[in-house]
Amino acid sequence: MSDEPPPRDPDALWPAALQALARATRAACMAPGPEEALRELTAVCPVLLGDTAAHVRPGALKPGERQFSVCGAFMVTPDGRENILLADVGFPPEQRRLRIDIELGHPGWVVRHRAPLILANTDLDPEFKQILKTSRMGSALYAPMIWKDELLGQVVCASQARNTYAQADLDVLVAFAETATALWIAHDGPTFLRRLPR
Repeated sequence: MSDEPPPRDPDALWPAALQALARATRAACMAPGPEEALRELTAVCPVLLGDTAAHVRPGALKPGERQFSVCGAFMVTPDGRENILLADVGFPPEQRRLRIDIELGHPGWVVRHRAPLILANTDLDPEFKQILKTSRMGSALYAPMIWKDELLGQVVCASQARNTYAQADLDVLVAFAETATALWIAHDGPTFLRRLPR
């Protein structure tokens, strides 16, 4: 008999996701500003998404690694040249409002292709670029935020353990990103972004 935990049921994720999305959206509607509204959603994703047993499977973590998750929104700057990290959860404090080139890594891929993306195991993708200052993430999800055919940004969720995320997680993140898009517009996020100091 194997000590490996049983695979999780992807269908069990949706009822919990719907409840979490409803709670987060209610709170986001009451938020004082656009970044706070987005954070109501990004704070939920690391807890809600991913296989909680992924880190105990062989090969999921390399020596010295530990399982943890991060989430945030990379918003396209008004000049279209950078992605800026907002509503970050789990990132080091010094990376708050991190700016990266619009074409860098897989956030750049999402900007180009305007499509969701899952990297179940980042070791298998030679194009993966480390953005988190403290360590390389082993599994990542990207979901675009599109308003009236304009790409505003994307929600990114990542974990240290490889194969933390599956397609069901990406599907849920897409729903969160679409809600985040409406909330960003409702809270006048574009004006907030234009007023951010460089």
